[in-house]
Amino acid sequence: NIVPKMERKRYVIIMAAGSGTRMGADRPKQFLELGGKAIIQQTIEVFMEASPGITVITVLPEAFISHWRDYCYKKPFTCPQILVKGGITRFHSVRNALERVPEGALVAVHDGVRPLITPKLVADMFDMAQNIPALIPVTPCVDTMKVLSKRKKEDGTEVLETIPGAVADRSVLYGAQTPQIFHSEILKAAYSQAYDTAFTDDASVVEKYGKSLSYTMGERLNIKITTQDDLVLANAVM
Repeated sequence: NIVPKMERKRYVIIMAAGSGTRMGADRPKQFLELGGKAIIQQTIEVFMEASPGITVITVLPEAFISHWRDYCYKKPFTCPQILVKGGITRFHSVRNALERVPEGALVAVHDGVRPLITPKLVADMFDMAQNIPALIPVTPCVDTMKVLSKRKKEDGTEVLETIPGAVADRSVLYGAQTPQIFHSEILKAAYSQAYDTAFTDDASVVEKYGKSLSYTMGERLNIKITTQDDLVLANAVM
């Protein structure tokens, strides 16, 4: 008899430890309202819908952990969560959260300010990830890309200048999104490496560890809400 492979338990690490200074608001952007709810609530709800029973680990700035607890109680937003304190960098925040994830699981890492992702993409990615150790959503670059350098003029102002001979071929450029989903033992091992400034996302950490990545098409509207303009766009989409 063929013994069926055990399905891996699902975890999501919601990255919401940023201070959100670019938004210029009175609180970090993950707590701003979108469609009558905090952005971070909208984001978590997508994962609850896509994968009922998923374990949610929410990484927050230490100063806002009690604020989030109060919000969930008053709303009420009923979602059992493991709350984790953010680290000095995103790398250290993810590492803190991974301490709460066992080996042999599937773990998604998702930006708390990407609430427009569809439950279908999340569900499809989790299904694919059962047999794919490192799965990254990407979207093709649609703009013409320019390779430029910044130069400071004598009066202190900065100008952008062409780098002679440097050409970016748009046809091979893709933007990486989240959630990035991994077999937890691979991600935990990758995060045992020393911190490197080249680590911009989880995929870069796993690649440096020597593991290959697989890709799937993401969604154009799965934007990261960083500025006031992004918030206007997200409200329009919703």
